[in-house]
Amino acid sequence: MQAEQIEILEFLRQHQPLSLLPEDVLRQVAQSVDIAYYKAGTQILDFGTELSDWFLIRSGAVEVYRRNGDLYNRLTQGGFFAEFGLLRNRRARFPVRAMEDTLVYLIPAELFISLFEEHEEFADQVEVEDRTRLRQAVARREDANELMTARIETLLSREPVLLHHTASAREAARQMMEENVSSLLVIDDAADDEETLKGIVTDRDITDRLVAPGLPYETPVTDIMSPEVVAVEYNQLVFEAMLKMLRDNVHHLPVLRKGKPLGVITLTDIIRYESQNSLFVVRSIFSAQSVEELVPLQSDVRACFSRLIAEDANSRMIGSSMAVIGRSFKQRLLELAEEKFGPPPVPYCFLALGSMAREEQLIVTDQDNAMILDDSFEPEKHDEYFYQVAKFVSDGLDACGYKYCTGHIMATNKKWRQPLKVWESYFTEWIEQPTPEFLLNSSIFFDLEGVWGENRWAKRLNKLIRHKAQKNTRFLACMARNALLRTPPLGFFKNFVMEADGDHNKSINMKRRGTAPLADLIRVHALSIGSASHNSFERLQDVIDAKILSPGSGPDLRDALELIAMVRIRHQALDLEAGAEPDNNIEPENLSDFERKNLRDAFLIVSNAQKYLKYRYQPGRSS
Repeated sequence: MQAEQIEILEFLRQHQPLSLLPEDVLRQVAQSVDIAYYKAGTQILDFGTELSDWFLIRSGAVEVYRRNGDLYNRLTQGGFFAEFGLLRNRRARFPVRAMEDTLVYLIPAELFISLFEEHEEFADQVEVEDRTRLRQAVARREDANELMTARIETLLSREPVLLHHTASAREAARQMMEENVSSLLVIDDAADDEETLKGIVTDRDITDRLVAPGLPYETPVTDIMSPEVVAVEYNQLVFEAMLKMLRDNVHHLPVLRKGKPLGVITLTDIIRYESQNSLFVVRSIFSAQSVEELVPLQSDVRACFSRLIAEDANSRMIGSSMAVIGRSFKQRLLELAEEKFGPPPVPYCFLALGSMAREEQLIVTDQDNAMILDDSFEPEKHDEYFYQVAKFVSDGLDACGYKYCTGHIMATNKKWRQPLKVWESYFTEWIEQPTPEFLLNSSIFFDLEGVWGENRWAKRLNKLIRHKAQKNTRFLACMARNALLRTPPLGFFKNFVMEADGDHNKSINMKRRGTAPLADLIRVHALSIGSASHNSFERLQDVIDAKILSPGSGPDLRDALELIAMVRIRHQALDLEAGAEPDNNIEPENLSDFERKNLRDAFLIVSNAQKYLKYRYQPGRSS
């Protein structure tokens, strides 16, 4: 070896991950190295630069930036960069600039990739950095979308216009006109000299509740206002406000800070931060006058899904948007059903179950739903009406792309169309007598949300579940054991352990082997602490806050859930782009080396989390 190569070899021996390589391989690397020099302030890599080498810093320092210009990292002697792009598509993912005069060793791309594939210790050390980058990439996905980072308070352009609860409807209309607003917040400050929000009155309330029925203008404003105010906190995200507007079908949202009104935002304010795509779809759904008009909207839903991905939305945003759209289909179908069959003979609540209730719905989904009926329900008098409504909705959902549930978890099944007292007895029996059948029911029905009618009954059932499950250690142990039945495909990256189910042979089902096991284990932890959250990310945050996980494992689980979900999502988007019917199965050859390596890490995190689940909820063990 030449003197210069001997010096390079000595440097490589002193710095990981290259020092982990066998001596003969290390010598080969030293003989292949090229050298480059960059003056302080020089741009080394731009985003998208084609890569031919892996960079190892011999001396000096560099700054690594995110795509949006934010500083990501600083590296000095022994630091390395560009592996992220080399493992993905041979394009730089992070711009790099020399902070000071910098000397770098350049290792050819082909050599780096062979080292990564053939030497596990070397690859593992590189992946330690990549996992950090994965976490940063998750954050960058949120940073890239203003909707995910903008706080609601940034939308406020004026203080709220307040009206005392003793005012008349005439005074409300006059104040709206004088202040040029479309809503007023009705307050009561008599109790403790502080403003207490009693309700909201909008221009539409005056039209629909005063003028249309012909009430006198001196009618108290409390008679025409909405007393149950849907509001948001000032520090919530704009995206969350948008979902709340769509979910509750309201156009005005009071913004509060510790219960005190700060202002009101409207749908127009939200549109400034949203592409109008999902809003357009929801508006189109509620404008449809028949099932025949709803069916063509499938293409709009798929376009919305693809656009969210193209705009770098994360899995939480995509799952929530798709759930809002799916819920809107149900709500409009129920409106049409009541128009067709008449008003219900007794009150009822239509339930969404599973991924829709968790706000984790994607483009490939079936329908899981049920009905809670009033306890005055009499089967011989009333059941035919509710069956016809359930069938109308279920058939309509199937026509709109939400396929029938193969397990018949639908309101058309009489077992899942029952009075409230029966549902309460169901849940009580499932928790107190956790047979295999009851545990399966629990894993399905414990993710529920009311979407139509007496939604307070759904909240009542959720409260019952939280109260009874948290106290029943035997039930939690059985649920934990059930959650271990679906395991991640840990053999996937070495011996390609894949599905063997006909059309999807030689593939991995990313729902069955990825997101579902995660949702299951997070649900068990959430039940054990009495979490009231539905979404898996929100439940996981509740679990982290409860400090029942080992330090660091909660954030790791969150990153694993995001990565696995996004691989599944991107695969469905690629299917749509190719004109194929999307599914949950991915083929290994369609993954990049980077995705394979990071998926292995994610599945290892899931596996370790399942081991902890088994340990924590052992029967007889005190938590």
